[in-house]
Amino acid sequence: MTLIRKGEKTRADIVACAKQLFYQRGYTDTSFTDIVDASKLHRGNIYHYFKTKDDILDAVITQHLEDFSTRLHLWDTTQPDAKAKLTAFVDMITGRKMELVEYGCPIGTLNTELAKHKREQQQAARALFDLFRDWLAVCFRELGKGNEAQALALHLLGRAQGITLLAHVYHDTTLLQNEINTLHSWIAGL
Repeated sequence: MTLIRKGEKTRADIVACAKQLFYQRGYTDTSFTDIVDASKLHRGNIYHYFKTKDDILDAVITQHLEDFSTRLHLWDTTQPDAKAKLTAFVDMITGRKMELVEYGCPIGTLNTELAKHKREQQQAARALFDLFRDWLAVCFRELGKGNEAQALALHLLGRAQGITLLAHVYHDTTLLQNEINTLHSWIAGL
């Protein structure tokens, strides 16, 4: 069992609060004070770890990368083949259906917002899409789709983003599930 030092836990708690607020409210509509209030820490304690909201954003992006890298590694070690891995990717949407309908995709909405207001940080957040794109391309290569692997990876990533966007816009879990079912059929037919 790994012991987490109090300072590491405090920092992780701040990042977790900010991550949730950025997802539910957006980066622009979340103030430093909102993060202070949600974390239930004194402002000075947060300044000990992060000097600015942008510093917190960088930590949130890093945390997303770590979380998704861990998930992809898990799928690589637990799924029997490339089709099962692709299905696990699609099922990630199903597992967050209500949240996605309410707020959209956490990495899609973050990238969209940052592209409008914080271009430099959007480049860092884009690494989240790059992580999935590259992993999906490996899966398609495993299926013998060598020359098409990158295009198919972007196609699936784009479909997943489009599905979550439309489900969010229409606030419709049935639309989301129907599109997920279509993706399952597409993957099965590869």
